[in-house]
Amino acid sequence: MLITTSADLAEFCAAISDAPYICVDTEFLREKTYFAKLCLVQVAYGTHAAAIDPLSKGIDMSPLRDLLLDRSIVKVLHASTQDLEIFLDRLKEVPGPIFDTQIAASVCGLGEQPGYAKLVSSLLGIEVDKASQATDWSLRPLTQRQLDYALSDVTHLCQIYEKLLKTLDETGRAGWISGEMRALEEPTRYRPDRREAWRRVRIRHPKGRTLAVLRELAAWREQAAMQRNIPRKWVARDEVLVEIAQNLPKNPKDLARVRSLKPQVARGSDGAAMLAAMRAGLECPEADHPIPPAAKRRLSGHEPLVALLQALLRLRCEAHGVASAVVASRSELDRIATEAEPDVPALQGWRREIFGADALALCAGQLALTGRAGKVVDVPLSNTDSQAE
Repeated sequence: MLITTSADLAEFCAAISDAPYICVDTEFLREKTYFAKLCLVQVAYGTHAAAIDPLSKGIDMSPLRDLLLDRSIVKVLHASTQDLEIFLDRLKEVPGPIFDTQIAASVCGLGEQPGYAKLVSSLLGIEVDKASQATDWSLRPLTQRQLDYALSDVTHLCQIYEKLLKTLDETGRAGWISGEMRALEEPTRYRPDRREAWRRVRIRHPKGRTLAVLRELAAWREQAAMQRNIPRKWVARDEVLVEIAQNLPKNPKDLARVRSLKPQVARGSDGAAMLAAMRAGLECPEADHPIPPAAKRRLSGHEPLVALLQALLRLRCEAHGVASAVVASRSELDRIATEAEPDVPALQGWRREIFGADALALCAGQLALTGRAGKVVDVPLSNTDSQAE
């Protein structure tokens, strides 16, 4: 069902307004804009399924807005981050409550961040037709093959959600993911901090002052890209920001010598803005300079312990049938190996129960790993054993 009129949208939303959950997906384009261009919204529950065309002239999307913001209805999505970012941009709120089937599947032992097609195949025995995955969703009319593909993203999702929900209930793991699901509703997840934009720019062996300049330049670029709704690289490429930060041009003439920067841009308003950002970075007090990556505390001396923690993590996750990436990241293992009891998710809640407590015991010499019958097993150590070591 393709919805292109306000009347049809209102009727469809009314028909599922008392549903306990709805499955939602979007199709969008982002190649030529900063903010994603929403091209289609798919919604399904039970026998109701529709592809809603937000590009249809004069369509009133408010019934869908009300449906998405109705907190009595669970919104089921797969790998929801980009979809929720789009909804926040359009609705000025994040829909909720959210159930992300990718997170749930990882906790149910179905792989590290499993893709939608993989879940459909493994749970339903159906192979998804991916031929329309990379099509231009802004072109009209949409083909029947495009619509079939788009709707399959939510009709199959209904079955996946119910299977995952049953597994979570049977294993007592529903509470494991409640925090992650609530966190998906936090707007700050989807609003970039302009002052942190410099971190995505690669620069070799920078000094603190160089990073201070880069921070100001990247923040200016982020703001300009948002205001103009164009990709960051269309404002200025990464290598332009890096060269300015490293060479510190004094005037528009010097700036025009920067590679990949057109002379007319260097002499125009953007050139003036870049020079102003550079000067702001140079005026930044040394105490406020970003810390160069090379200056961070080295962890190389703890690599053997981190390796043991990785082995323990894999052992525990295999035993509990849960993806290791959901339990602890490499950076968390680094901190567990170097700090007494760091404030990391791996040492909290259910993660602590299945891994974190044993990780601390391993670091304290109260737990050992050894080989037995071709497998790695853990062995508790007594206080006497620990002291002897």
